[in-house]
Amino acid sequence: MIRHKEIGGRSLRKKIRKKEICFGGNRKLKIYGILKCRSGKRMKRENRIFFLSENEAKDQGYRPCGHCMKSEYKKWKNGFV
Repeated sequence: MIRHKEIGGRSLRKKIRKKEICFGGNRKLKIYGILKCRSGKRMKRENRIFFLSENEAKDQGYRPCGHCMKSEYKKWKNGFV
């Protein structure tokens, strides 16, 4: 897990291009999603974090985004509600 405020712009873009970072999330809400999600782009920088994989996000206790990961979100919701 990498916090947005702890990584520079160039380093972040390089990691995204190399596919080292594949998912982003909201630290306070414990939600993760794809990097192109509209909801994720609107969040505050201090709340934004990045994950190397979906499994890393799940292991950290984050849930899928209901906007950009609808099928994963439904599976998560059906398993917990």
